[in-house]
Amino acid sequence: MKPRIVAIFLASVGLLLAAGAPARAHHSFGVEYDANKPVTLTGVITSIEWTNPHSFVYIDVKGADGKVTNWKFEGYPPGVLYRTGWHRDVTMKVGDTITVFGWQARTGGAWGHARDITFSDGKKLFFGPAPGTGDGGATPPPGSVTSPAPAGAPAGAPSN
Repeated sequence: MKPRIVAIFLASVGLLLAAGAPARAHHSFGVEYDANKPVTLTGVITSIEWTNPHSFVYIDVKGADGKVTNWKFEGYPPGVLYRTGWHRDVTMKVGDTITVFGWQARTGGAWGHARDITFSDGKKLFFGPAPGTGDGGATPPPGSVTSPAPAGAPAGAPSN
């Protein structure tokens, strides 16, 4: 009987500790990014994070004054990227030059949400959803031009 009481006590303590741990909440576009602050930047990739719930790409952008700023752009999770034509360590790599279109964080600075990435060969792929779609990016924003999506990809996903 005593081992059972100890096990229940330890399980209770574990649950209390887990409940008190800070959790990174999933957020909407409008909480962190400003649809009125569009940015289009060209730079060299310094790092790529294929993580859930969002992937990130970091690029060094050279300003008009010659100063280099490292920008962080958030996008879809790896599973969505894969379904829309991305392949880890193939589609883009550290050292590649890319152009990112997206929106800057509400707080300003070198942080944003990427909608699409254009590669040096002109190929363009979605990296994140458009603001306000509420569908995780399955529907392109009004006025955008898209090709038919590959089989199994969300509607509005670019073709390869």
